[in-house]
Amino acid sequence: MSRIASRSALLLAVALAAMALPGRDAWGRLAYAAGLPGIAARLLADPSARGVALYRAGDYARADRAFAEAGRVATYNRGLGLAAIGNYALATAYFDAVLFANPADSEARDNREVVAALVPPVIGEGDRTGRMAARPTDPPGGRFSAVMRPIDEGRRVADDAWLATLPDDPGEFLRLRLADEHARRVALGLVPPQEDGVRW
Repeated sequence: MSRIASRSALLLAVALAAMALPGRDAWGRLAYAAGLPGIAARLLADPSARGVALYRAGDYARADRAFAEAGRVATYNRGLGLAAIGNYALATAYFDAVLFANPADSEARDNREVVAALVPPVIGEGDRTGRMAARPTDPPGGRFSAVMRPIDEGRRVADDAWLATLPDDPGEFLRLRLADEHARRVALGLVPPQEDGVRW
């Protein structure tokens, strides 16, 4: 049996199965299987399936809206849709969410690396201790409410993106880190007072 004949037989079987099933979704799935994603998108009610059809048809903006409507079941596909419309930072976050749920997802990891490379790096300013500098801001209405938390300095996780922003000067970093540790121990009372100017 030739490839054309076997494909025709497969499409005929799918068409007969779709006719046996009621509703537009069956016809939409048939159109998608036949390689007509644009027609399938108009027939499919499920936002996740509709998003896939729109993505395959090249309508990335509408596909992204459908994936957003689908919610958590389309997290990976939402990452693809966001990347296709150029929102690389948010796409990276969606791939991160997929990897948080399943760290072994190699496709999400590969796509995250490709998309993350398209995000322009953010170069922050440090506070001379190897931490991100925090700038005080005026609270809304002139004062903080009881439910607002103050800015938390120095809780930044040292991930690869943050490490790429640091200058390559290990001696200066070590000097600042040791000075910070010494100040911490003095504040906790763990360092005995100095006598006669001798340092240990």
